[in-house]
Amino acid sequence: MIEAFVLVVVKPGTEEKVYQELKKRKDIREIYRVYGEYDLLLRVEAPEIGILDRFHDEILRKIKNIEMTETLIASSYRG
Repeated sequence: MIEAFVLVVVKPGTEEKVYQELKKRKDIREIYRVYGEYDLLLRVEAPEIGILDRFHDEILRKIKNIEMTETLIASSYRG
C-alpha cells in the first residue's frame, strides 16, 4: 500500500467547493484545511503507484478550482 500526502492550492474562495468534491473519494483518507502557502492537505492511499498516478492525472487535475498540487510519497525509516 502506498501512502501519499498531497498539498493542494485552490482558487481563492473555492476551498469549501473543492473540499466537498474531494470528500466523496474513498481513496482520500483524510482532508485538512491548512494555513500558509497551501490550502488543503490530503492523505491518500493507493494499492500501487499506477493507481496513485491515475488518481493524480484523472481526478485531481480535472477538479476545476485546483490550481496546483504537490505530492509527497511516504516512506519509512529502516533501522
